[in-house]
Amino acid sequence: MRLFISLIRNALGGFIALLDLITRGTKIKRLPHKQQQVENAVQGLTLYQFFACPFCIKTRRAMYKMNLPIRKHSISSGSPYRDELAQGGGKVKAPCLRIQTPEEDIWLYESSEIIKYLQQRFQ
Repeated sequence: MRLFISLIRNALGGFIALLDLITRGTKIKRLPHKQQQVENAVQGLTLYQFFACPFCIKTRRAMYKMNLPIRKHSISSGSPYRDELAQGGGKVKAPCLRIQTPEEDIWLYESSEIIKYLQQRFQ
Protein backbone atom coordinates (compact mmCIF):
# COMPACT_ATOMS: atom_id res chain seq x y z
CA MET A 1 0.00 0.00 0.00
CA ARG A 2 2.85 2.39 0.86
CA LEU A 3 4.40 1.81 -2.58
CA PHE A 4 1.07 2.51 -4.29
CA ILE A 5 0.64 5.79 -2.41
CA SER A 6 4.21 6.77 -3.25
CA LEU A 7 3.62 6.07 -6.96
CA ILE A 8 0.42 8.13 -6.98
CA ARG A 9 2.12 11.00 -5.12
CA ASN A 10 5.09 11.02 -7.51
CA ALA A 11 2.91 10.80 -10.61
CA LEU A 12 0.72 13.66 -9.44
CA GLY A 13 3.75 15.72 -8.43
CA GLY A 14 5.40 15.07 -11.79
CA PHE A 15 2.25 16.23 -13.55
CA ILE A 16 2.16 19.41 -11.45
CA ALA A 17 5.87 20.01 -12.22
CA LEU A 18 5.15 19.62 -15.94
CA LEU A 19 2.27 22.09 -15.74
CA ASP A 20 4.59 24.50 -13.95
CA LEU A 21 7.16 24.28 -16.75
CA ILE A 22 4.51 24.91 -19.38
CA THR A 23 2.80 27.84 -17.63
CA ARG A 24 5.52 29.52 -15.58
CA GLY A 25 5.76 32.76 -17.61
CA THR A 26 8.72 35.09 -17.83
CA LYS A 27 11.46 36.15 -15.46
CA ILE A 28 11.98 39.65 -14.15
CA LYS A 29 14.44 41.46 -16.40
CA ARG A 30 17.23 43.42 -14.73
CA LEU A 31 20.13 45.42 -16.02
CA PRO A 32 23.24 43.21 -16.13
CA HIS A 33 24.94 44.92 -13.18
CA LYS A 34 21.73 44.68 -11.09
CA GLN A 35 21.38 40.98 -11.92
CA GLN A 36 25.01 40.45 -10.90
CA GLN A 37 24.23 42.09 -7.54
CA VAL A 38 21.29 39.70 -7.08
CA GLU A 39 23.43 36.70 -8.02
CA ASN A 40 26.01 37.75 -5.42
CA ALA A 41 23.28 38.25 -2.79
CA VAL A 42 21.80 34.76 -3.27
CA GLN A 43 25.15 33.01 -2.69
CA GLY A 44 24.21 32.39 0.93
CA LEU A 45 20.79 30.89 0.10
CA THR A 46 19.97 27.23 -0.47
CA LEU A 47 16.56 25.65 -1.07
CA TYR A 48 16.08 22.14 0.28
CA GLN A 49 13.28 20.53 -1.69
CA PHE A 50 11.52 17.58 -3.23
CA PHE A 51 11.12 17.75 -7.01
CA ALA A 52 7.45 16.74 -7.09
CA CYS A 53 6.23 18.51 -3.91
CA PRO A 54 3.51 21.07 -4.78
CA PHE A 55 4.79 23.52 -2.14
CA CYS A 56 8.34 23.18 -3.46
CA ILE A 57 7.06 23.77 -6.99
CA LYS A 58 5.27 26.92 -5.76
CA THR A 59 8.52 28.15 -4.20
CA ARG A 60 10.66 27.33 -7.26
CA ARG A 61 8.10 29.05 -9.49
CA ALA A 62 8.35 32.25 -7.43
CA MET A 63 12.17 32.04 -7.52
CA TYR A 64 12.04 31.65 -11.30
CA LYS A 65 9.75 34.66 -11.76
CA MET A 66 11.98 36.78 -9.50
CA ASN A 67 15.02 35.58 -11.50
CA LEU A 68 16.81 34.31 -8.39
CA PRO A 69 19.44 31.65 -9.17
CA ILE A 70 19.28 30.03 -5.73
CA ARG A 71 21.11 26.73 -5.22
CA LYS A 72 18.70 23.78 -4.83
CA HIS A 73 19.29 20.50 -2.99
CA SER A 74 17.05 17.46 -3.26
CA ILE A 75 16.26 15.83 0.08
CA SER A 76 14.95 12.55 -1.30
CA SER A 77 15.67 9.39 0.68
CA GLY A 78 19.36 8.59 0.63
CA SER A 79 20.45 12.14 -0.16
CA PRO A 80 23.25 13.57 2.00
CA TYR A 81 21.35 16.87 1.97
CA ARG A 82 18.50 15.18 3.84
CA ASP A 83 20.81 14.61 6.82
CA GLU A 84 22.19 18.13 6.49
CA LEU A 85 18.65 19.54 6.69
CA ALA A 86 17.72 17.34 9.65
CA GLN A 87 20.81 18.36 11.59
CA GLY A 88 20.77 22.05 10.72
CA GLY A 89 17.06 22.78 10.52
CA GLY A 90 15.92 20.25 13.08
CA LYS A 91 13.43 18.46 10.85
CA VAL A 92 13.10 16.99 7.37
CA LYS A 93 10.37 19.15 5.86
CA ALA A 94 10.27 20.80 2.48
CA PRO A 95 10.58 23.38 1.22
CA CYS A 96 13.20 24.89 3.49
CA LEU A 97 15.33 27.92 2.68
CA ARG A 98 18.70 28.01 4.40
CA ILE A 99 19.86 31.58 4.88
CA GLN A 100 23.57 31.65 5.71
CA THR A 101 24.91 34.79 7.35
CA PRO A 102 28.28 35.37 9.00
CA GLU A 103 26.57 35.21 12.40
CA GLU A 104 24.24 32.23 11.98
CA ASP A 105 22.27 29.93 9.70
CA ILE A 106 18.52 30.53 9.56
CA TRP A 107 16.29 27.67 8.39
CA LEU A 108 13.03 29.07 6.99
CA TYR A 109 10.22 26.58 6.41
CA GLU A 110 6.82 27.03 4.70
CA SER A 111 6.55 28.04 1.05
CA SER A 112 4.53 31.20 1.75
CA GLU A 113 7.07 32.42 4.31
CA ILE A 114 9.97 31.70 1.95
CA ILE A 115 8.30 33.58 -0.90
CA LYS A 116 7.45 36.51 1.37
CA TYR A 117 11.07 36.68 2.54
CA LEU A 118 12.39 36.60 -1.04
CA GLN A 119 9.92 39.27 -2.20
CA GLN A 120 10.88 41.58 0.66
CA ARG A 121 14.57 41.10 0.03
CA PHE A 122 14.72 41.16 -3.78
CA GLN A 123 11.84 43.27 -5.08
